[in-house]
Amino acid sequence: MTKGTMGYQGSEDYIASKPLMEIVNVSIVLSKPLVIKGEPGTGKTLLAHSIQKALGKKLIVWNVKSSTKAKDGLYVYDTVQRLNDARFKDKDISDIRQYIKLGKLGQAFSTDEQVILLIDEIDKADIEFPNDLLNELDEMSFHIPELDETVKAKHRPIVIITSNSEKELPDAFLRRCVFHYIEFPDEEMMERIVRVHFPDIQEKLVRESIKRFYWLRQIDGLRKKPSTSELLDWIKALAAGGVDIEKITGSLPFMGTLLKSEQDTDKTSRFLASNSGSFSFRRR
Repeated sequence: MTKGTMGYQGSEDYIASKPLMEIVNVSIVLSKPLVIKGEPGTGKTLLAHSIQKALGKKLIVWNVKSSTKAKDGLYVYDTVQRLNDARFKDKDISDIRQYIKLGKLGQAFSTDEQVILLIDEIDKADIEFPNDLLNELDEMSFHIPELDETVKAKHRPIVIITSNSEKELPDAFLRRCVFHYIEFPDEEMMERIVRVHFPDIQEKLVRESIKRFYWLRQIDGLRKKPSTSELLDWIKALAAGGVDIEKITGSLPFMGTLLKSEQDTDKTSRFLASNSGSFSFRRR
């Protein structure tokens, strides 16, 4: 890959690792969807927003739910509205086109310029959902029988697909994609991420809170380890509350910004009590 093809290099508000930047550019060059996995809070969804800002392209977001069907992303035929219009006889219902609404994938295909399409949390849908999109993502087109028309992409969109691994994605689907697992940031990268969000916060507060954060993540048995978003909330709370930095090293103020279950807060409180608030931190 030549230097000129390396279009994405992160954005001002998103610190991307070199492997992540490289795989984004590979997926663009190969015109293949990029499947992104990683721990919650590693920036999977925000990656698409970062690419949008870096490349100056429109972003279309398809938020997948458990009830989402692949056809929903193509188009929806509003039969209910047509029946209502027919019932009240106040509108010409012969033109079916007015009842056809393009879904997110259909919108991405029909735009006059290349866009970024984020298919967010694809694993929430039925196991057949990814396979049902195979042909459309391959051919970049789909047929609308009600209109006897084919919608073909004017420009192949940059497709970013996120997954939280609730379900395994089918092999046939993955073969047509580029894949990347976002590793949880190390302390050095985490400090860079924090600095992007809080450039003016005291350096010692940032470093001590990050040190404490990684200590907390090392406690065995937590149901949900705190993620980057929880760390950012915690640092903001510490700064706003004027918490003494020394207190961070001996306790865990505002624990509820970091841990989101009674089991985890109880476990951590007992751990703190048994260790008299002290902790050791192993650098990775």
